[in-house]
Parts: sequence; C-alpha cells; structure tokens
Amino acid sequence: MTESIGKTNLLGLTQLEMEKFFDSIGEKRFRAGQVMKWIHHYGVDDFDAMSNVGKALREKLKACAEIRGPEVVSEDISSDGTRKWVVRVESGSCVETVYIPQGKRGTLCVSSQAGCALDCSFCSTGKQGFNSNLTAAEVIGQVWIANKSFGSVPATVDRAITNVVMMGMGEPLLNFDNVIAAMHLMMDDMGYGISKRRVTLSTSGVVPMIDELAKHIDVSLALSLHAPNDALRNQLVPINKKYPLKMLLESCRNYMSALGEKRVLTIEYTLLKDINDKVEHAVEMIELLKDTPCKINLIPFNPFPHSGYERPSNNAIRRFQDQLHQAGFNVTVRTTRGEDIDAACGQLVGQVMDRTRRSERYIAVRELSAEADVVQSAAPRN
Repeated sequence: MTESIGKTNLLGLTQLEMEKFFDSIGEKRFRAGQVMKWIHHYGVDDFDAMSNVGKALREKLKACAEIRGPEVVSEDISSDGTRKWVVRVESGSCVETVYIPQGKRGTLCVSSQAGCALDCSFCSTGKQGFNSNLTAAEVIGQVWIANKSFGSVPATVDRAITNVVMMGMGEPLLNFDNVIAAMHLMMDDMGYGISKRRVTLSTSGVVPMIDELAKHIDVSLALSLHAPNDALRNQLVPINKKYPLKMLLESCRNYMSALGEKRVLTIEYTLLKDINDKVEHAVEMIELLKDTPCKINLIPFNPFPHSGYERPSNNAIRRFQDQLHQAGFNVTVRTTRGEDIDAACGQLVGQVMDRTRRSERYIAVRELSAEADVVQSAAPRN
C-alpha cells in the first residue's frame, strides 16, 4: 500500500471531522456532506467523479486529500454465498473481512486489529501476537470495499450489508478511538445509515473501555464469555485475570442500562469438548447470568491445526442448549457457513503476508456473534 505523504485520507473521517477538514482548507462545511455521500453512498475514490463539486475545489482536494481504502489481496466466494476478503493494511499485515448472507439480512464481520494481544487459548489469532491497530479508514474501508463489491450503491438502496459486527481479528476496545469513529460512519446517514441495533461490538472483556463506551456510542454489545467461572475463564480468556466475571458483567449491565432501551447483551460461548460443555457448566452459566438480560449464542468449536481442542458431539451441544433454554434463556446454536473457503466460525484463516510470496504465516478471525451468522433457534424438549 502506497501512502500519499502529507495528504489527509477522507475515507475514515466522521462528519464532524470532515467539516473541520473543510474549515481548515477555507471551504464551507456543507461540502463535508457532499463528499461523504460520494465516498460512502457511491463508493467513489476519484475527486473528478464528484460532479456536484466545482473544478477548483476538486483540484484543491487532489492536492491535499485522498480517498484510500485497504488493498484487496483476494476475494473468495463460498457455495453458500459467504464471501471473504483478505486486505492489506498500512502496517503491511493482512486482515480478513467476511460477509454472511441469510435471507434479506447480510452481515459483515469486520476486523479492528492486525493480530491480537489477548491470547485466548482457543483462538489462532491470539497465537500470532499483536501487530498493529487499524486506522479508522482501514476499519470503515472494509465496509466500503464490501459494499462496492456488490454494486449496491447508493448504500441506502437495496443494500447487501444490513448488519455489521466488530468481531473479526483483534479486540475492538483496544483500538477504541478508531473503532468508535468507524462505527459512527456505519450509522451516519452520510455514511451507511445502519441502525444502531444492527451494529455490534464484541469484546473479550476490557472493562475500563466498556465503562467508557456509553459516553461515545450506543451500539449493540456482545461479550465473548466462553466459561461460566473465573478459574476456567482465566485459562481460556487470560484477560479475565485482570477483569474477573463479577466486575465484567457489572460493567456490561451498566452499559446496556445506559442505553435506556430494552436491549439485551449477546453472550458468545464457544463450546469445547470436555472443557466447558458439560451440564454442570450450563448450571453455573444459568446462575452467573440470572441477573443479566441477555441472549446466548452457542458456537460449536471449529478445529484448526494444533489447537488442542475438539468440537463437542451434537448430543452434548443439544444437552447444553436445552439446559439453558429450560431455565428461560433465549439460546441459539450457530450453524457452519463458508466452510469451503475457510470462512467458518473459528476457521477464518488468511495469510498475513502477501499471498504472492506464499508465506506460511496465517491469521484467523474470531468467532462471530448471533448477528453475524445463521443460527438455529432452541426449542424445548419434551
């Protein structure tokens, strides 16, 4: 990716930031809305294509600004309609973006970091270590690229992308400012106009940033739980040692309460054979979540090489699901999508280095939430 030195990349600017930019170059603020529509509604990256912008201003913009998204390294399409893009970011690393269609809904799973510092034991991304935070332009650029690929521009007409989930590579709350800016663009009518209920941020539990979140945005929240007690979660999700379950759930409840609406927390729970899938774990989970309005998304583990974990049997998954459902919880079990292009949950593997160099270093996108994949509704058993 070639950087244009000294030029401002307009792709990642929020409406307020765009207005300040036009102020800074001696132009009227209303130009911000004009240019944002060209970028996000029409997918334009050429100032000369902006027909309602005067030639003098177009020339000025060409001298001091650019519209530059991540470089698309590859795009794969599954037989079930799932799509996966590998894109190269400024640091030289690659991340993945995945689109999952279901009926009239199309969910895009977006990455926030190259690599991840949290080292969850069942996640191959964590094994790569942390490389870099994505810029706001690189985060929203994934939506921009995907939207253009469907030819669904303007974005507000027959759009393919109806939901966005920050559940790809990385921990979004450890790249707070850039992720917040990108999510504002997702929801802005000058951007992609997606409902706040359909933009979801998933976290492994960075409590101070959950506490900060409600001051900046009101998107949906998903918690990667994966264990019903601190001892087990300390093993699976090491950040739990710093922010244990009691503290974490209180923070999540406070965030949901601050939204002032009847919205519930999404609980993500990856089922690992003989690790966290037993009836006693379900019983513990029922007790843990009894005071937390939530919906639970069970994710059968999709093995990857050298993970050391296995997928539970269908009977074990059903037992776990039934136990929670009988306690009154709304529970879904994810079905696998995009397996033929390595886009199944927990198996989203793309090369970090340029594919043309045939590198053997890989990245993996974390589990998606119920918003990001096809789910199977739980039903009570007789």
